[in-house]
Order: sequence, then C-alpha cells, then structure tokens
Amino acid sequence: MSHRPTRHKYAVLQQACQLIPAFLVARLARDHGVDKKARTFSPWSHVVALIYTHFAHALSLNDVCDSLRSHRAKLLTIRDATPPSKNALSHANRYRDARMAKNLFWKTFEHLQSSCPAFGARRQGAVMPRRFKRTIAVVDSSVIHLVANCMDWASHRRRKAAAKLHLSLDLQSFLPRFAVIDGARRSDKTHARSVCADLKEGEIAVFDRAYIDYTHLDELTGRGVFWVTRTMKTMAFRCVKHLVKKPEGKILSDQIVVLTGPLSRKKYPRRLRIVRALVEVRGKEREMTFMTNNLEWAPSSICDLHKSRWAIELFFKEIKQTLQLSDFLGYNQNAIVWQIWTALLVYVLVRFLAFIHRWPNGFKRLFCLLRSCVWDTYAMGALLKSCGTAGGIPRLRASPQQAWLPGFGP
Repeated sequence: MSHRPTRHKYAVLQQACQLIPAFLVARLARDHGVDKKARTFSPWSHVVALIYTHFAHALSLNDVCDSLRSHRAKLLTIRDATPPSKNALSHANRYRDARMAKNLFWKTFEHLQSSCPAFGARRQGAVMPRRFKRTIAVVDSSVIHLVANCMDWASHRRRKAAAKLHLSLDLQSFLPRFAVIDGARRSDKTHARSVCADLKEGEIAVFDRAYIDYTHLDELTGRGVFWVTRTMKTMAFRCVKHLVKKPEGKILSDQIVVLTGPLSRKKYPRRLRIVRALVEVRGKEREMTFMTNNLEWAPSSICDLHKSRWAIELFFKEIKQTLQLSDFLGYNQNAIVWQIWTALLVYVLVRFLAFIHRWPNGFKRLFCLLRSCVWDTYAMGALLKSCGTAGGIPRLRASPQQAWLPGFGP
C-alpha cells in the first residue's frame, strides 16, 4: 500500500454485509419457514457465517466457528450476528430451506440495481462483439467437483461426485441473469428452458450445442429471441439458398437450410442459417459450423457472437479461483446449494463495492485485498484508493514549449 488508509468504525466484513437490506433476511426466513427452525442461531447469523466462509476461504466447520468465536465482539456489531457452534452451523446447512439463499441472492441483486441504476448497465472494459448494441446473454454450465464420493444426489462418474451450475450471463454487465444448481449427471438441455426463460424479444442468446433442443429453439424464435450455437454432428438438413457461393476469406460457406430429419423437422419447421468458417482457437485455425435463426446478420458477426461465449468461461474461472467452491462445509445437497448461492451473493456484493468506489483493477485483485483485512476497521473507499495504483496514473501538465524541439521556436 502507498499509505495507511483511513480508519472506520465498522469492519470491512460489516461494510460488505450492510449492502444486504436489513429487513430482507428476516422476511425470507418467514416465507420459507426457516425462522421456525432457528432457536439460538438466527437466519441472519447463518448468512453472515457463510459470507465469511467465502471471504476467509474457510476449510471446515471448525475453521468457520473458531474464527467467528474469536471475533465475537466485531461479529456482534454486524446487526447482532452471533458465532455458531459446529453442530448449529451443520444443522442449519442441512435442514434450512436452500431456496431462501436463492431468493436472497436475487432480491439483494435487485435492491443493488434499484439503489444504483448504473450498476449492471455496462461493465468497465466489457468487450462486446462489434456492431452489436442489444443485450447478449451467454448460456453455459460449469461442473463443481465435490471431494466426497458418498453423495448420491451428485453422482457424476464412478467414485466421483459433482454439482453443476447452469448460468445465463449478461455479456455487457458480466453479471448473472439466471442460475440453476443441479447434479452434474443431468443433461444441460433439461435446463435450457429455465435458464433462457427471462430472455426478451430482440435479445440474443449464445450457447453451446449441449443446450440444443429443437422444440425450445422453436419457442425462442417464436418469442422473437435470436440465438447462435454450433451445429450437431448428426444434424440432417437440406440447403435452400446459398448466401455465399464461394469462400470469402475465413467464411467458407453461408447457407439457409431446413431440417430433414422426421423428428427434428417436426420440432423445428422453420428455416435455419448455417455458417461454416475458420476460427482461431489457441493460435491455430479450426473449421467450425455455426447455426442461428437470424437470416440477415453478416456471417462474420455470427462468428464473433459465438466467440464471445468464452466470456462465461472467464466468469466461472473468477468465482472458482476466488470464492470458496472447492471445500464445502457439508456433504448433503442442501448444504452445497447454500454455499454456491452465497458464493454468487458475495460475488455481486464485491462487484458492487468495486463499482461504487470506481475500482479500476480486476475482481480477483479486489477480493484478495478485502480478504486480507476482513476484520480491520478501514473505510472502504480509502482502502481501495490506498492500494497500489488504484488511484490511477497522474496526468502530466503540458506546456506550449513542449511542441517544439530545444533551440527552435514557432
């Protein structure tokens, strides 16, 4: 740090938790019946404990409980939160309805957007495909490996267990639009409808071929939603019109087609567009075939749209490398879902802090800074400005003489 930041009466963890509305947790606890199961360990204390789990990268129940107990006085200032015992935290993760964590994430997200409408409008440094100004939603899933092999609900492979996070990511804001948590064994296309349910007319959905369901694609087209994906290897079709008669640069072919398979033709009777192009992947050019329901875009724009799908891989990389999604505090499905939803909640809280304090660096850099001083009483704005080059590079004042070489005049 360049200089010591200004002191604050609240700890860094409390300043982050205060972004959650004071009434929200109690109201959701009543709606989901969680308050009836809470005696000495309140729902608010449960949420704070899980938020601290991600900030501190806690490895076990004992790690969380011992650390919170040693900071009991500072924890009490966070709206009277209390440290749990190991059994209390384990029981809360196992039996308290995990839908409360899901609703808490979305309600907090809506509150932050309503309190600061500019948050989520556009991410600083966001890279959008050229010529596109409309909303682009990237849909994909990520497998979260679990170390225990006794989880029947999350059986993935032999002697392995995993959960899967299905996500719709807004490419402009780099914030989630919809998320589903399920076992990793289920196919991606079973959640295609739910993940794309909030897409509006004129918006664009970009996803991989694992989400291809012709009935769902027909529904999206009927709703006025544009989509781009890769073709299935076994897809049977007939060319209706050639938009590109011979290869032009990296565009090898551009066709308007109809499906010829008896079942796929029934599910999707409309016309499709198939673009075959050379795409650079890891420094080498590969031939790829893309499919879309838009018949007017330039073929290069379709390639750029699918290339933007890799942005969601960066999102998954960010949350997996920073938040605590490698070691879990419980083995059952409810505990896993609680921890994943609170991870997304912490991500949005940290992103909001970065936005209101105009943090110019990356998410990982900010999270590591907050984690290092989670119990320190620093003013958040002063803390971020005191870190490294967060204040920006000072501008040089120009003088008229700088326009001329030494010894020469105008």
